[in-house]
Formats: sequence, C-alpha cells, structure tokens
Amino acid sequence: MASPLASDTVGPAGRPRLVLVHGFAQTRRCWGPAVEALAADHEVVVVDAPGHGGSAAVDVPFEEAAALLGRVGGPATYVGYSMGGRLCLALALDQPDLVTGLVLIGASPGLANPAERAARRAADDALADRIEAIGVPAFLDEWLALPLFAGLDDGTRFTAERATNTAAGLASSLRRAGTGAQPDLWPRLPHLAVPTLAITGAGDTKFTAIAAAMAASAPPGRIEHRIVAGAGHSVHLEQPAAFVAEVRSWLESRTDL
Repeated sequence: MASPLASDTVGPAGRPRLVLVHGFAQTRRCWGPAVEALAADHEVVVVDAPGHGGSAAVDVPFEEAAALLGRVGGPATYVGYSMGGRLCLALALDQPDLVTGLVLIGASPGLANPAERAARRAADDALADRIEAIGVPAFLDEWLALPLFAGLDDGTRFTAERATNTAAGLASSLRRAGTGAQPDLWPRLPHLAVPTLAITGAGDTKFTAIAAAMAASAPPGRIEHRIVAGAGHSVHLEQPAAFVAEVRSWLESRTDL
C-alpha cells in the first residue's frame, strides 16, 4: 500500500538508500547541502512528515506516523532530525527488518517521567493552540528566536520554506506526535536491534547528554555517539560538511549495512 506522505527521491537508483526525515516546523526541502552531498552515491528519499509540507493533511498518532515513514521509504538507513529522529527511532524499534541503519540528529526516546510527559503534552497542546491563533509566520518568528536555533543564519533557517506549512498541520503534529504524545521509548532501547549513529552538536548539551544516555541504555556498541564541534542542535545545517563526513565514515565502517 502506498504511503500518503509527500516525498522526493534524488541520487542514483539502485544505490544504498537513505531516508531523511526533517524536524518539527520544517519540510523535506530543509536539509540544505547534505542532500546533494549524500546523493552523490546514495539514493536519497526526503519525506514530509505528517502535518508538514505536502503531508500537511495527514493527521495520525505517533506510532502510525512512524509506520507511514516506513511505507514511503522501504528498506533503508533512516536519518532523522529532532522530531524526525523520534519517529525514525520508533520505526526502528517496531520494524527492525525495514530499518537497516539509523542516524539520529539531536533526537530523544521521549520522556520517561509520566508527570514530565503530561506537562509536556499540555505545553504542546498550548503551543498548537497558539499556532492556530497567530498563524504560521508569526509562530516562526517566535520559534526561530529560541536559543535552540541560535546557530542558524538566514541561509539555514529556511524561513520561506517553513512558511509553506499550515497552522492546522503543525498543530496536529504537536498534538499527535509531539514529545508529550510520544510513548516513552527508553524501556525499549535494550532491545534496539538496528546499528545506530547518534550525532549531536558540542553546543547542544541537553541532547548530547541524552545521546550518551541512549548509548548506555542500548546493547553494547549498538549506538555510536559522535559529537560535532562548532554546532548546536541543527548539526546538519550548522556544520553540513562535518555532518556528511560523520555519516559517510559511519556507513563505510558498517559491514552490516
């Protein structure tokens, strides 16, 4: 069955496939130069996650959103940034036969504490209400001003592309697949069967600590954590050459991919 998610494929057909899944309030066209670099010798599929871009009308819960990525990407190494990483991790845990490898950029398995998860869900719901109230352009002004995105400049914010999202789509994504709505995946990490690379920016202390904890929770050697200097949360946009180099060296080191 075909996936309802919008996607584009670049690079030589028949080469090892990479499926790239963007972060919240982005689209499949927000990956910067990493796509062209990786497509030199890979078949690269870029996907609009549910609630975003050409998939704005797709309103599904977290687990189904992850499954839809697998339907559009097929067997591949999945590369997910932030929200996209959370979805790709869920897919790898649910369908390890489909995910041959996993690259997580500034991603997490969710919140283990039920009270924290409930508070985050309430915050996500409130943010969804605000997006619907003020509209996407005003929301993006606030969103991109967060310290999390301080490392982005005019060329890497993709403000115009982000503005093609709809308020209804972004709101549904927060309510259905936000960190508060996501199941706690930490207890499942000891069963992670997919070779995984976790990439974080040296300036992103929160997600660097999360990645280290993930590596300690998974089977020994299952998650390799690499830290990129001179980058914050958006490693692939802030240091694209270093990001591609890390992904390439990891892929080349894996005889099982």
